[in-house]
Amino acid sequence: MHSFYEPKPVRLAGPGFEVGKELATRAAMGELFEEMAEAVPNFIGGAADLVESTKTEIKSSPRFSKADRAGRNIAFGIREHAMGAAVNGMAAHGGLRPYGATFFVFSDYMRPALRISALMEVPSIWVYTHESVFLGEDGPTHQPIEHLASLRAMPGMWVVRPADAGETVEAWEMAFNRTEGPTILLLTRQPLPVLDRAGKEGNVGRGGYVIQEGDDLVLVATGSEVSLALKAAELLEGSVRVVSLPCWEAFDRQESGYQDAVLGVGIPRVSIEAAATFGWERIVGEHGLKIGIDRFGASAPAAKIAEHLGFTPTAIAERIKDWMDSSPERK
Repeated sequence: MHSFYEPKPVRLAGPGFEVGKELATRAAMGELFEEMAEAVPNFIGGAADLVESTKTEIKSSPRFSKADRAGRNIAFGIREHAMGAAVNGMAAHGGLRPYGATFFVFSDYMRPALRISALMEVPSIWVYTHESVFLGEDGPTHQPIEHLASLRAMPGMWVVRPADAGETVEAWEMAFNRTEGPTILLLTRQPLPVLDRAGKEGNVGRGGYVIQEGDDLVLVATGSEVSLALKAAELLEGSVRVVSLPCWEAFDRQESGYQDAVLGVGIPRVSIEAAATFGWERIVGEHGLKIGIDRFGASAPAAKIAEHLGFTPTAIAERIKDWMDSSPERK
């Protein structure tokens, strides 16, 4: 593996997010930017003309320009592919920790640059907000569906979808501390509750972990669907385990004993993710239940979309109950 850049390990304190408070993960990231800029002096980058929406700005630094080469905020303009190429160039040169940001669906416009970052094994950081259908009224053209499965299939690319503000802090630590290839960070537009992760801090780096113990059924989710899984679990009978799986690639690197301890052995598994279900059989097995969105989205407020597509706690719980009752061995 190449090692273009050898940083000192980065640890971020974060602003101390209050459990239960609702905060979009993109907003949580925005609150981290000044701490990250101080902790990583060579942190530099920008967005494809979407900095206000992606919350990716180092406010203590000016914009990079011909007149000010010390500026750490780059105005890439609406040039996603060119942004990707520039970030890769900086990462390959070494000495900088560059990132590029835009909406997740626009990763399509820069896919060749993404693939090259993985092929070259450079530590580019790709920041994508508005990462699901729950971005709302912008509609299907702006709502990613197949993108998660597609990018998880790309060799060497790590895809991280944090469940709340706390996981977002650890996701950025992962990105900074990974040197052998590129990392994608996926952040929400919609607010999410800050989860009670007491005693479970640091587990994002392992790719997945148990956020709620249980022995009868396992619900495995990523991103905004982790809090949804926790609410659905309250409506189900028995002892229900909830697993947050923010990064498949990091989880794949864990020893089999840890993986079995997280996912359980001989316990029915259900995946919950607001995206294409393709690939989830790797996690839940051939006979597991995959709850996802294998169609394009819709234009409506996030809550309406969730109701229409069956991504509410009640709808999820009912679907799981029907699945559990449909097979004699699960009764």
